[in-house]
Amino acid sequence: MTAPGPRHRVDRPSEIRIDTSSSAFTPSDRPALGDPPAPRLRWLSRLSALRAPLRLSAAIAWRGGIFALLLVGAAFLSGRLEWLELVALNEQFELRGARAPQAPIVIVSIEEDSFDELNLAWPWPRALHGRLLDALRAGQPAAIGLDILFSEPSSRGPADDEALANAAGRAGNVVLAAAHTVVSQASFVKENINPPIRRIRERAAGFGTVNFAFDGDGFVRGGLLGLRHQGREILSFDRQLHKLAAAAGVPSAPLPTTTPVLINYRGGPKTFPTIPYYRILAGEVEPEEFRGKIVLVGATSPTLHDIFPTPFARHGMAGVEIHANIIETLFQGLALARAPRPATLAGLLVAGVFAVWLANRCGPLLALGLVAATAFTHAAAGFAAFAWGNVWVDQVPVPLAMAFGYGGTVVESFMRAQREKRRLARFFSPAVLRAIVRRGSELGRSRRTITVLFMDIRGFTPIAEQLAPEEVADLLREYMTSMTEIVFKHGGTVTQFVGDEIMALYNAPFDQEDHAGQAVRTALEFQERVKALSKRWEALSGKPLRTGVGINTGPAIVGVIGSAQRVEYGAIGDTINLGSRLEGQTKEFGTPIIIGEATFELVKDRFRFRSLGEIAVRGKALPVKMYGVEGLAQGRAERVAVAAPLTITETAGEVSVSIPAAVSNLSVTGLLAIGLPKPLAAGQVVALRFELPQRPHPIAIDTDARVTRCSEDTAGLRFVDLSPENQRLIEDFLKSHADQPQ
Repeated sequence: MTAPGPRHRVDRPSEIRIDTSSSAFTPSDRPALGDPPAPRLRWLSRLSALRAPLRLSAAIAWRGGIFALLLVGAAFLSGRLEWLELVALNEQFELRGARAPQAPIVIVSIEEDSFDELNLAWPWPRALHGRLLDALRAGQPAAIGLDILFSEPSSRGPADDEALANAAGRAGNVVLAAAHTVVSQASFVKENINPPIRRIRERAAGFGTVNFAFDGDGFVRGGLLGLRHQGREILSFDRQLHKLAAAAGVPSAPLPTTTPVLINYRGGPKTFPTIPYYRILAGEVEPEEFRGKIVLVGATSPTLHDIFPTPFARHGMAGVEIHANIIETLFQGLALARAPRPATLAGLLVAGVFAVWLANRCGPLLALGLVAATAFTHAAAGFAAFAWGNVWVDQVPVPLAMAFGYGGTVVESFMRAQREKRRLARFFSPAVLRAIVRRGSELGRSRRTITVLFMDIRGFTPIAEQLAPEEVADLLREYMTSMTEIVFKHGGTVTQFVGDEIMALYNAPFDQEDHAGQAVRTALEFQERVKALSKRWEALSGKPLRTGVGINTGPAIVGVIGSAQRVEYGAIGDTINLGSRLEGQTKEFGTPIIIGEATFELVKDRFRFRSLGEIAVRGKALPVKMYGVEGLAQGRAERVAVAAPLTITETAGEVSVSIPAAVSNLSVTGLLAIGLPKPLAAGQVVALRFELPQRPHPIAIDTDARVTRCSEDTAGLRFVDLSPENQRLIEDFLKSHADQPQ
């Protein structure tokens, strides 16, 4: 019911102070109700036209991803990704698998069986090699390559060298091996070619260097066509054999124009036809086996240490087999062509920027899926180019750029989102903040009906003058923290603190049921909490803590407002202006809570009020009614008889004891418990669980309560911190059972 009260008309000038760093204006020195619109308020309204959603700007959101992408680009340009790329190349060879050689190449292997059969220590007699050349010559091969060094005279004497030289001369197509060596000292670098001794090399068709191009990981992936030594070009062993075999009629693709040549390995060891050395000497192989072919003679035994790691043989492949792969690559035109570094760099940057764009445009999981799909597509396309086009496309930089671009963007967004959540936590309750994050809402501006609450400390300036600044700050922190908890409890949003004043909004940013009622409940709980805080304030300053609350409901512009340098969440409009002025009138009328007429119409059946009359507001054609809030409404609907089971839980330390009882009657503030097996102590706080006998199903209520009175088997319990949802359920139940006896 509305209690009668005096009617007033108030028209006193005052001042409105605008806080341009926050979300709305702030009343200063008790604003009155007849002021004209302040010029700065019109300026703030124009500022609010700026759209400033509370999410990361595009430039900021891209920053982390672009920075991570640039790191990948720098690593690529500096060569720090090369070892990963070499590993990826090995994997591509393994994935492609071995392929049958096409060039007519045969390897004569010096392996363990030949050592056993010949029963000779290494180095073998050069005359023995001469016998081998004669046996091979009978088959008329296109070229013969001896991958054996003869850089020193034979220990068996000149006749041994002569026997090999004569055999090489009779064959006419023998290529010998030479070794290029480099000795580096602190003061000099010595470079040398170790050719076969003159007596042998003069009778051979030629000689060439057998050196390979080694990568940083020690693998052989490149074959040399030649090198410059003392101002002249020295052809490689493989290039000399190619020249001889091509001249003998072996078909050949055009030679590569650059060296080293990227070897397109056909497979691992034993990929090429291999015949043991001893079998040829024993006459077990028909000479026709070598007709028109390129015959390579070399060691395959690990004991001779001519073993090097390759993509198909990571623990080592014989040097003569590597030469076979090089010659196959030359004749078949299979040399790998690596994609140009500028093209790889461009692809890296484009893919990375695309990943950053995806991370900003899509959800994290969807963006991750698209990034993974794009990286897989790139890998598949690169492998297809390698396997069927002999093009080596770098597989590491692009996926790595996408991963770092995506990851950097996500991490940057997450970190900034966490900072944004911490910032928003000043305004929104945890439940509302979770909803904002879950919905991904943009807190832009919108026009909506809200309830605004202003609360201010009465006589704060004299209190502050009597205390040290540190004491004032400590008291204000305790006071603001306590009041904010109450606002959040009732679903409100704290939009600003200015000095000792608090401004809160209800029904923003999301729709809130009974927002006017929740604001009034907040104000009533404020007054209860202030009584508890007042003791400390009075002990320090000698003055009690008193507050005034103004509440108004109506349309307003709600959202992010401010300047280009700083924005905050708040509201502007006449509704906010009037709410601030109502708070200022609490001192004039001696009542702690004053609400406007619009709020009163929404909550008049649930609270007790005192009419404060009408006040004139300059700029409005009709006066505005004010009402003082005195408490919850009293009536038959306030307390009804209920028969429902009740469980009371006492907690002492870590031990909890459940006490069965029953609810006798219920109100919005508490209940009467009957049938207690033991008395409860007055003043203690216990946990309650009871059910409202609603249809079609009972509704369980869980809350805390304080024992206000107790006999042997009954107790009066007053609810403590009843949640808004439970309070609404109890109110609805009381209304629907208003005709029941008390």
